[in-house]
Amino acid sequence: MKNSSANQYPYSSRRTVTYGHNGMVATSQPLASQAGLDMIKKGGNAIDAAIATAACLTVVEPTSNGIGGDAFALVWTKNKLHGLNASGPAPQGISIEKLKKAGINEIPKFGLTPVTVPGAPSAWVELSEKLGKLPIIEVLEPAINYARNGFPLSPTLAYNWEKGVENFRKVLKGEEFQGWFDTFAPDGRIPKAGELWKSEGHARTLELIGETKGEVFYRGELADKIDEFSKKFGGFIRKEDLGAFRPEWVDPISVNYKGYDVWEIPPNGQGIVALMALNMLKNDEFNAREDVNTYHKQIEAIKLAFADGEKYITEKGSMSQSVENMLSEAYGEKRRHLIAEEALTPEAGEPDAGGTVYLSTADGDGNMVSFIQSNYMGFGSGLVVPGTGISLQNRGHNFSLDPEHDNALEPGKRTYHTIIPGFLTKGKEAIGPFGVMGGFMQPQGHLQVVMNTIDFGLNPQAALDAPRWQWMKDKQVLLEHSVPNFIAQALSAKGHDIQLTHMSGSFGRGQIIWRDPFTGVLAGGTESRTDGAIAVY
Repeated sequence: MKNSSANQYPYSSRRTVTYGHNGMVATSQPLASQAGLDMIKKGGNAIDAAIATAACLTVVEPTSNGIGGDAFALVWTKNKLHGLNASGPAPQGISIEKLKKAGINEIPKFGLTPVTVPGAPSAWVELSEKLGKLPIIEVLEPAINYARNGFPLSPTLAYNWEKGVENFRKVLKGEEFQGWFDTFAPDGRIPKAGELWKSEGHARTLELIGETKGEVFYRGELADKIDEFSKKFGGFIRKEDLGAFRPEWVDPISVNYKGYDVWEIPPNGQGIVALMALNMLKNDEFNAREDVNTYHKQIEAIKLAFADGEKYITEKGSMSQSVENMLSEAYGEKRRHLIAEEALTPEAGEPDAGGTVYLSTADGDGNMVSFIQSNYMGFGSGLVVPGTGISLQNRGHNFSLDPEHDNALEPGKRTYHTIIPGFLTKGKEAIGPFGVMGGFMQPQGHLQVVMNTIDFGLNPQAALDAPRWQWMKDKQVLLEHSVPNFIAQALSAKGHDIQLTHMSGSFGRGQIIWRDPFTGVLAGGTESRTDGAIAVY
């Protein structure tokens, strides 16, 4: 990367880069960041810190994730990068035929139909058992404490909470949704910034997970409650689906971009979209970040990558194209040749045969974790299993009901997944974890953050603060209000349908920790578009 000590980005210098040496946790909530750092100070490692932070985020940022969501992790330990896929499958009792017979021609966003097996608790337990140092019940203690005794809402959280409740009041009708309203709008009132919120059911569920190392959630009392709730309201998920689930250790995938290896979790995650776009651009020279050529080529590359992703990404065994073919040098060059001077409407190619939280942690021993978990679409399905605090995800909404589509709904299958952790290495050295949350913005954020770092030499905070763009569909592109006006005008002249917006929340929320391989010094950045915080010592 060019001049990694570069100062802040001149257009959006809202925070300064943070340095540390013995431990660092970067995430979107100060209380969660501190919870993770406390684990390192107790003698735990970056893995313990990641688990504590993730569990805490289910309490202090329920607008984006919950106990009933999924998770993915990239873990650097003992000079090797490991991948964990803890995304759950569709229930065995669901099928395209059953839904169509019931008059459902598109999987709904809310309710029990899109609920898939939650994987997040399994990720915490698996990471703790395999790579952690502290007992998981101790690691979950900060989250249990905040759920039981309450925590004050931060400003951005309160804003998103209010929007979520107001939206659900309009769209959620039925007895099955009452538990959600009882939990997040108790007595009909939406909590405000600075007010305390707590959930004893959430606290007790976390305690049970810690005491039984997750068994109670997948094969015990909590599994029974999820099963009973689903049966009562006509859902498909059953205790047998929970009991059969195990998270999967996977080999991370990567492309080399200008001397750095950029790593993602393989499909069913959409990290391959970011890698395909980088693969198209790795031979291009970008002389300035605020240049229309930079924006144009980035946008065109991500459009082409998303077109392929929408067509092919699903559970690996169901993909009609291999990851290797999609990330090949030849295919990257083939797609790059489609990028011209004018904006295009993207279509998928054919390779030759052959509402999320993100956190980064690092400790003084060189362990580093890139971790992400989500319920999807903010609060998820709109369902909370009564008395448990378990807010269920709605990941099944991404399945296709076209039986010929790669991502067609099938019993026991995992769907195209939006949440993606990222990691950067150079040679045999870890540079560190990075991520940008926010649905289909995530690969776009990964592309921009990586290029800000490698092509333009921005430090972690500046790389996050820099103005962002988001491709929406066809030729439609959102530009953050801080993008220079001359860039917006030049992109319009190239045929892009440009829309400027002050809604910075649309552009994702990221965290970065880079480690100097010679000194071990940690440099962190946290998202200035939300309540981000770095805990460090």
